[in-house]
Parts: sequence; C-alpha cells; structure tokens
Amino acid sequence: MARTMSEQIRVLVVEDEGPVRALLHDYLQSRGFEIHGAASGEEALVLLSGEDFDLVLSDVRMPGINGMDLLSEIRRRHSGVGVVMLTGCEDVSQAVNAMKTGALDYILKPFRLENVEASVRRALEKHGESRRQACYLRDLEKTIEERSVALRDTLRSLKEASEETLEALVAALDAREHQTLAHSKRVSEYTVHLAEIMDVSSGAMEAMRKGAMLHDVGKIGISDTILLKPGNLTVEEWVEMRRHPEIGHWILNSVESLKSASEIALAHHERFDGQGYPRNLKGEEIPLGARIFAVADSLDAITSDRPYRQGRFYEEARWEIIRNSGTQFDSRVVDSFLRVSPEVWDHIRRATLEAWSAERAN
Repeated sequence: MARTMSEQIRVLVVEDEGPVRALLHDYLQSRGFEIHGAASGEEALVLLSGEDFDLVLSDVRMPGINGMDLLSEIRRRHSGVGVVMLTGCEDVSQAVNAMKTGALDYILKPFRLENVEASVRRALEKHGESRRQACYLRDLEKTIEERSVALRDTLRSLKEASEETLEALVAALDAREHQTLAHSKRVSEYTVHLAEIMDVSSGAMEAMRKGAMLHDVGKIGISDTILLKPGNLTVEEWVEMRRHPEIGHWILNSVESLKSASEIALAHHERFDGQGYPRNLKGEEIPLGARIFAVADSLDAITSDRPYRQGRFYEEARWEIIRNSGTQFDSRVVDSFLRVSPEVWDHIRRATLEAWSAERAN
C-alpha cells in the first residue's frame, strides 16, 4: 500500500532483549521514524503480514526463528521491505552471509546509537534506489512487450508484407542499433548469392532472403540499455539479449508470407557444432537458410566498418570462416563460399550500398 510523502518511515525493530529493543525504539522514534517492536522472529512475521514497513532492523541471534531465517522469509514473502542486521562481534561471518542473502547492511554490537541511525538511513536510501530501479525495469519491460506485440499485430494485419514495408522496418532496426550502413540488406544479398551457388530453389531462396534481411527483428523486444550498452554485458543481460531470436520468430511467424523466414530468425545464432542458441541445434538440424546466413553474416561483420573498429580485409574474413568450418559453420556452405571470388563479394557490397544510398536520397 503506497503512503503519502508526509507519512513517517516505518521501521520494525526485532530484538529478543527487551532493554535493547526499548533503547532502539525510543532513540529512532526521537529521530523521526515510526517504530514498532517485535520480541521474536515469529512475532515479526505476524506484524509484517498485516502491516506495511519500510525497513526491518533485526538481531541475528534469537530463539525460535533467528535473524537469518527471518531475513530469508522477508526476502521470500515481503521483497519490498529492506533488512538491516544487528550482530555481535563474534558473528561477523553471519553478517557477511546476511549481506549475501540480501541484507542492506549490518550493525555490530555494542553499537553507538548515532551509528545505528546512519546505517538505517543509508539502508533506506539504498533500498529506495533498488525499488525505483525495479519499478523502472518493470515499466521498461512492459513498454518493450507492447512494442513487440504492436509490430506483430501490424505485420499480421498486412497479410502480405510488402517489400517497401520490410525494407523500412529493417532500416529502422539497423538505425536503432547504429549498425553499419545497409547491414541487413547487404547480408541478405550475400545469403542469396550463396544460396544460388548451392542450387537452392527459387522459393526457398526468397524465404532465405527475407529471413536474412529480418534476422534481428526480435531485437525490438530488447531494451536500449542492453542493446546499446558500450561495455560488456552482464550474465543477466546476456540472458535477455539471447531472447531476440525467439522474439523475432514470434513476430514473423504471425505473417503467412514470412513463416519460412521466421525459421531463419529463430536459428540465426545456432552453430553447426551445437554450441549456439536458443535451441542448441546441431548440424542439419539447423535450417539450411540459417547455415548459409551464418557465413554471410560473418563475412559482413568482419569486413564492415563499425563504430569501434574499421572493417578488415576479405582475406581475414576468408581465413576466419575457413578456421571455423565444421564448428561454427557448415563445411558444405564454407566450400560454396570459397568458390566465390573476392571481387564478386565486393561488387555485391558496393551495389547494395549504392542502392541503399539512392533510396535514402529519394
């Protein structure tokens, strides 16, 4: 239940020693907090189930439900409440464990009352920031979900997505991620050329072209804070980033004319050795279009300029692709790639960029 700004901060002091509990109650109340007391962990849980508190200040050593057990229960059942632990000098290891479990701070006994107040205020500030961040992330997740649903519904309503619609969508996605000019269009042309070399049928080739062009459409469901982060992603952020193939598949699969293309969006981060994601597909379990795209995308990634580095020469890309044949890439696709001269790849790159520039000028 939200309270108005004029209401006091409510702190629950959990301490089995009556004199210590009374001392903390009187001092913190004199410093402007609304203080309630509990003589045990059991009593604290009863109070927490019926009333709103901002912070719990709990002793570690108590009979019955001790401070560590109480902390775990609060984290499980009352995640909006912060916890600060009181502990004796001999219990420092317990205090460290409490911090690892989710306590905001710990106070060593015997304590100075002014230090208790300082710790409580620091903990409240830290907890408030965490709650604001959690609220922001929930709102952001809702916005991203709404954006993904809106795009899916728009494409589905079109029945047949026009080439102009797809190219406009791709241009917007590339611009959002500050991609190299015409990246998605270029990699789709590379994919088509490789498919031609491999004698892919015209119908399958068209699905590959659209799938390659729209391979990263699922990134519309990834927040800008992750997608545009300049440094390394955390483990949690990588988990979020790796959702984009499935989001892309979900969006494209709603349009009849893009169902085949959606399989490439889903599988474009799979590896031939089974070490890719999201499904750890291996070998020919991976759709041929995704296997072809993987080589085309690697060629473009290595030879294109990026904000953080200049593009490298074709020979470097060629060597990298050969080196990963049979592991990251299907060796049959690599063999077909090697049959194409560097001049052909360069012609495709220049022609795509010129066409893209002309479209932007009109």
